[in-house]
Amino acid sequence: MKRNFKIVIEYDGTLYKGWQKQKSAKTIQEEIEKALKIITCKDVTIAGTGRTDAGVHSYGQTASFFSDTKLECKALQKGLNAILPKQIVIVECSIEKYDFHARYSAKSKVYHYRVLNSPIRRAINRDYFLHITKRLDIVRMKAALNFILGTYDFSAFEGSGSPKKSSVRTILNAKIYEEGGGYIIFELEGDGFLRYMARNIVGTLIEVGTGKRTPEEFKKILKSKDRSLAGKTVSAKGLFLMKVFY
Repeated sequence: MKRNFKIVIEYDGTLYKGWQKQKSAKTIQEEIEKALKIITCKDVTIAGTGRTDAGVHSYGQTASFFSDTKLECKALQKGLNAILPKQIVIVECSIEKYDFHARYSAKSKVYHYRVLNSPIRRAINRDYFLHITKRLDIVRMKAALNFILGTYDFSAFEGSGSPKKSSVRTILNAKIYEEGGGYIIFELEGDGFLRYMARNIVGTLIEVGTGKRTPEEFKKILKSKDRSLAGKTVSAKGLFLMKVFY
């Protein structure tokens, strides 16, 4: 009898073309499905919580799949981690109810975007943050960030080609906080995210932080639903899917 497995995956997305399987590109989903086939001797299709883009990282991507393997979770997790590339690790494995689905059962997702705000670049971990030399005004950015709390049409922050029926999403929590050494974390929790939405919001907030825009202009951009008015899409390397809530 098939059981419904849930796995939580940590991965370094630097060398991958995102989560979703593609015909001519290396992806996280493909690597996990290949490993599952080796272990179970059968084709297995996994469903992820969302499609992280090329270069995006994860501490908490979640996926679900059905399998009639007799292996228990601990053994399956150990087997997968022995086969998977070093950039991909299964950090949790569990059996869920038959109707659980990694995407459709999710209530919210938390993303972090990491920025190094320093006049001097870094050599270590340079693939995991965006480097900005001009001093960012945290107070101004926090004031702007408050305007996205709630349910809105986020068309102004939506990338082209976004596969969706509606551009309406709800942001449950939004924070900006500083870590030592000049690092700044942008935290966004929402019931869903449009293509490039998190990266476009951060890109526009950075323009507020550098004085190019005011917090009130940020609010007007959101209400305009016009992508051409918002800031640029920041690099994928600073974005991390941290956790999925069910």
